[in-house]
Amino acid sequence: MGQFKKIKILIVEDSLVFQQVLKRALSSDPTLEVVGFAKDPYEARDKIIDLKPDLLTLDIEMPKMNGIEFLQKLIPQYPIPVIVVSSASKRVFDVLQAGAIDYVAKPSWDRKGDMESFKNELINRIKIASTAKIGISTKRDNKGYVSSLRVMTNNSKIVIAIGASTGGTDAIHDIITKFPVDMPGIVVVQHMPPVFTKMYAERLNGISNLEVKEAVSGDVIRPGRVLIAPGDFQMKVIRERDNYLVSCYKGEKVSGHCPSVDVLFDSVADKVGENAIGVILTGMGSDGARGLRNIRDKGGFTIGQDEKSSVVYGMPMVAFNIGAVERELPLERIPQTIIEYLARGVGKDVK
Repeated sequence: MGQFKKIKILIVEDSLVFQQVLKRALSSDPTLEVVGFAKDPYEARDKIIDLKPDLLTLDIEMPKMNGIEFLQKLIPQYPIPVIVVSSASKRVFDVLQAGAIDYVAKPSWDRKGDMESFKNELINRIKIASTAKIGISTKRDNKGYVSSLRVMTNNSKIVIAIGASTGGTDAIHDIITKFPVDMPGIVVVQHMPPVFTKMYAERLNGISNLEVKEAVSGDVIRPGRVLIAPGDFQMKVIRERDNYLVSCYKGEKVSGHCPSVDVLFDSVADKVGENAIGVILTGMGSDGARGLRNIRDKGGFTIGQDEKSSVVYGMPMVAFNIGAVERELPLERIPQTIIEYLARGVGKDVK
């Protein structure tokens, strides 16, 4: 048997106890190797040069320099995948914007099940991050492309559905913050654990033209509103009289995920049909590909993010390969393409 190349990991964490927790978790997988520890960013910089790791795990709160400042200085000089391992905090999204690929919440010490779940999640995300492209989306422009979509008809009959995974928090940010206030209703699945989905929605709500909230069952999908599926819940679009609403419920994983993009997209295809716009963004795996094809088969407009702009070209690639994608586009062209499509006056009456 040939020797496989292990993923070499540097743990950047000021707690000596948690350094060992991380080492034990990662050492349980034969494809991973912890090559060293650093208790602060200055030590980490030296260890990166000496040890040449393939990936870092990084805490946010550390002595001498926090993780956000460290990443802003590190990524331009040493483009290396970084997984944030930190307590649930809105600052996680600042770290992702600064260049980290993904994040895992620190576990509860008093529950054994949490530790096992944490270990599996961390190992999985490290393997995905090790394949990711670094430094793709660094420049931000939060200005909307146009101020109004008043030429569009029937925007209350249209639903835009967006699905993403690894790299998706930034990609969704870059789309939502470009939209004007009178966009049709938007529903989103981003693979993300509980607590983080609410913080992410609040963050987007504060910086975009739209109302963004973590969805709860019964929320109406309406123009100017974005509903983000809550972590650990499946989310479907349902129809009541002339309104579209969301139903959020505890359910099994579908396509490996809860929330699942396929669950959302299938419901959008079924309930919204030709008035749907489906968008699949960066992420590992195939979740959403089948559902996007379903939207296209029902006459909806479908978009897939292209390989060059995707942090991980997995979900969009599978969707493209099965014929689900009508237009494959770089991330920066997706908002304008949707706006132009809407401005042509699409949107049929709900039958």
